[in-house]
Formats: sequence, C-alpha cells, structure tokens
Amino acid sequence: NAELFTLTYGSTVRQLLIDNEENVDAVNVQLDKMLFLLAAGYNIGIRLVDEFLAKSSGARCRDFKEAAEMIAKHGLKMFLGVTASVSNWNADNTECSLIMDDNPMVDFVELPEQYSNLSYCNMLCGVFRGALEMVNMRVECWYVRDLLRGDDVFEMRLKLLEVTAESYNDED
Repeated sequence: NAELFTLTYGSTVRQLLIDNEENVDAVNVQLDKMLFLLAAGYNIGIRLVDEFLAKSSGARCRDFKEAAEMIAKHGLKMFLGVTASVSNWNADNTECSLIMDDNPMVDFVELPEQYSNLSYCNMLCGVFRGALEMVNMRVECWYVRDLLRGDDVFEMRLKLLEVTAESYNDED
C-alpha cells in the first residue's frame, strides 16, 4: 500500500532528524544510503532491477539514454505508480533530468522552515544509483527542483560517471 509506505517513510525521516540532532546534511546522506525495513535507497535499487527485469518484457538498454527512458516511463510506473519525463540532455548524452509532476512519497508532507535544505526524497536518488549500477552504469543523482521547497515539479539530475564492464566469476 503506497499510503502506508508514505506514512512509514515520513516517520523514519522524522526519527533520523531526531537521531542526528536536526542535522539536515547528515540526514540527507543517510536517506541516500539508509537501510529501511532491511533495504532502501541504494539497496532497494539493487533489488528492484531483478524484479523489474522479471516482470517486464523489455529488451536490454543499449545506452544511458535508453536506461533513463526505461526508468522514467516503466520503472517509476511499476514501483511508484507515476511516470517522469526525461529532458535537458547534455551534448554527449551523459546527463539528463527526470521530471515528475507528482510524487506519492510526499503525500501528507510539509517541511518546516528549519528543514528547508532537507532532501526528503533523497532515497529515490539512492534507488536510481543502485538500479543503474546493477546494469553497469555508475551515476550521480541529485535534486534540482522539489515541490516541497516551492518548485512546480520534482526534477532530479542523473549524471553518468562510467559504464563498467561486466565481470564473471570463472569458478561458477
């Protein structure tokens, strides 16, 4: 249930703020890497790739541009019930924006002024990093615009750092 997840996630963010003595920067890092109900952020991304590939009949993405489109149109729909548009590509197609008009993770959320720098949905950046790493693409991800900060949409930037070679263990 998305509503249960939204409420539970909100409680977890609040507890992180308490545990970190209201240090928003420390909480932002933890939201990217945190273990929530045994896996979240980066760890969820790693696991979601397997589930996505098992449930979808899509072909393997040939490059970063195709992977970004797959995440925006199919991955987000499958796991959050929303889609995103992909735009603002740089000249060499190694950096883009994922833009979402809606994000169910922020239902019921209002950020007080003292948390204006909190990247509340930073866990999604970890999900994208983990998922793309599982398909041999190391990326950075960060928020550019955020509805919780008064922007008109959620905009995340994805930057491809490298495409890694697949490695196989000969002992298997």
